[in-house]
Amino acid sequence: APIGSLRDAAPYDGGPLPIVCTTPPCATSLTTTRSPAASELREGYCALLDDGTVACWGSNGYGQLGRGDDAGTNDSATAARVVGLSDVTQLDHTCAVDKQGGVWCWGTGAFLRNDAGASTTERTPIKLALPPAKRIATGLDVTCALVDDDVLCWGRNSNALIVPLGVAGSFATLPATPIAVPPGAPIRTLLVGSAAFAVREDGVTLTWGANPPLARISSMAPDPNPLAISLEDISSLDVTTDSACATVLGIGYCWGRAVSPPNVFDRVLPEPVATPEPIVQIATTSAIQLRSSLGDLVKKPQRWCAVGASGTVYCWGYNEGGQAGDGTQQHAYDAVKVKGLPAPAVEVRALPDSTCALLTNGKIHCWGTNYYGQLGNGQMRIPSLVPQEVVLP
Repeated sequence: APIGSLRDAAPYDGGPLPIVCTTPPCATSLTTTRSPAASELREGYCALLDDGTVACWGSNGYGQLGRGDDAGTNDSATAARVVGLSDVTQLDHTCAVDKQGGVWCWGTGAFLRNDAGASTTERTPIKLALPPAKRIATGLDVTCALVDDDVLCWGRNSNALIVPLGVAGSFATLPATPIAVPPGAPIRTLLVGSAAFAVREDGVTLTWGANPPLARISSMAPDPNPLAISLEDISSLDVTTDSACATVLGIGYCWGRAVSPPNVFDRVLPEPVATPEPIVQIATTSAIQLRSSLGDLVKKPQRWCAVGASGTVYCWGYNEGGQAGDGTQQHAYDAVKVKGLPAPAVEVRALPDSTCALLTNGKIHCWGTNYYGQLGNGQMRIPSLVPQEVVLP
């Protein structure tokens, strides 16, 4: 991310622009799907629609699209509703919470691995045996839920997100377990990567797990103790496996692992990023290192995108497939304006090879590469340097 003097350092306390749906179907929130391995580039997106259903498109190799056991695992460039979901109030990757507090997960959201390496993939959402929840947050190995004012987490404990390493069974796949969160203001938001983030109503944010992206100095790696970071009053937060970004009073901050070929380096603490105007939401991608078919190590630099107070979308970083949205395939060393969006944006989500934005009219537009159909425009493997409208069901 471009680090340096801020172009507009004036405090800004406004939020994203409102969504006004004029021609249904319309979306109210947007998220990405996940692969069961950080190095896999199986890209897809899901949207919460204004009728309380969820629609997904893109990669489906692990049932991420939630289309049922009879639908197979074929990728899809056409958005379709996740089967069996209704009255959804919150969506995070491939898990959702309904009006009654029921937690539903499918695909990679329901992906569990035991010590022998076995796995299960759910193509149909399954309701988890949990008390009524307020929010859900899914990571690569661990999922957490906010139940009353308690945090419950379950999954594979490799980053000490559930219990400290070294205790009996700490490396196993663990059931829903209460996290020892210190007393304080109610928790407003949960997010999980290889570290977990709990944002309180009073602006304090607690983190625990791997470092990076813990966002604080710790002598423990991983650190199982939920402790406050110095960054306060976070209004939006995006967490990948090993990096994170947040907005505070219109300023973006990023930290974690970054790839800048030929080097990989860590930013332990949040650092401000330079943007053309105050921003209300920010997204980041993971640091990707892959082995090619010839055995060569391929490093993909990260990309970041943000929504400005005006609703303009800006991206910077990796742009080989046009995923920065400026109509070129040149690396964006500074934030560039996404061209061709027909309305202001409310939020943006980024994956290594594609980007999608939710607009104020409730429509979603995507751009970049399209190997898995992740642009959602009905066309497979046809990339686009300009935003394409997702055909919502």
